[in-house]
Amino acid sequence: MLSATIIGGSGYTGGEVLRILLQHPHVQVTQITSRQYLGQFVYSVHPNLRKQSELKFISPDAIEPTDIVFLALPHGEAQKKIGELAGKFNYIVDLSADFRLKDAATYQKWYGEEHQAPEWLDKFVYGLPEIYREEIKQAKYVSGVGCNATASNLAMFPLVKAGLIDLSQPMIFEVKSGSSEGGASGNPGSHHPERANVIRTYAAYGHRHTAEVMQILGAKQVSLTMTSVDLVRGALATGHATVNSGVTKKEVWGAYRQFSKENPFIRVVKEVKGIYRMPEPKILAGSNYADVGFDIDEENKHVIAICAIDNLMKGAAGSAVQCMNLMLGLDETEGMRFCGLHPA
Repeated sequence: MLSATIIGGSGYTGGEVLRILLQHPHVQVTQITSRQYLGQFVYSVHPNLRKQSELKFISPDAIEPTDIVFLALPHGEAQKKIGELAGKFNYIVDLSADFRLKDAATYQKWYGEEHQAPEWLDKFVYGLPEIYREEIKQAKYVSGVGCNATASNLAMFPLVKAGLIDLSQPMIFEVKSGSSEGGASGNPGSHHPERANVIRTYAAYGHRHTAEVMQILGAKQVSLTMTSVDLVRGALATGHATVNSGVTKKEVWGAYRQFSKENPFIRVVKEVKGIYRMPEPKILAGSNYADVGFDIDEENKHVIAICAIDNLMKGAAGSAVQCMNLMLGLDETEGMRFCGLHPA
């Protein structure tokens, strides 16, 4: 049995990593940290884990080496400690944004501050197995993924990979997201009377995850608009792009089918009847699946690419554990075969 540590385990993503690994046949979490909840049982913070784990939160200062560590720290913290952590753990998966971008200048542009460990940026592999599977298999250090970027990238990447998209033209994404994206710490925007029943655009342009979309898709003109909706879990990305001249619906179908065939957690959803004709986040809660769909106006060369995910799973903890499986030579689906619920 392999051993794992979760540093920063009191947040939503740390709790999700623990939930997944409690059911994992080959990996056991032996220590989980939280300064705020030091000495308390994990189920006092993550009540769904009652009778699943008797772990207690320990201080980050008391951790011992394990086979792998998951860093679920606030953005900006991992880069300050990466040298020390790398000396203690052979394999690191960082769920924050600290090592997602490959260029220090790009990081400063989008995050508004200098990176504290720029020499580490090229040591991390971007943690989206659907795009970097082979690199992750060889990696010791893997970055987290932005949930909104993941939904956007998985929506459009099958078409980019197949060479169907005109990358010289603007690429526009509208992402609708649930409240858990804001994390476990409250703020005025997540206060229930303000957050309930909303459809609220909070980043019309310039959201930080735009940089990840540009990095992955290779498009220079990307617009990412973020809108909060009345969900707890879930993100739905709707992307608009221009296809190359002569591209047909059959070719688009083929690109998505091939991408799904190559990736165990990608499902194509495009039905002509029924309720769930297009991807829908509701039925993905708790699962690591990404449902993708599309439509195309062949005459005007306009394609609409759609992806639904659970932002805490495929957009964070699920992809992190999937990466861990690949890094450690395990079946990448281990511990994550839950398919979601219906009705939910």
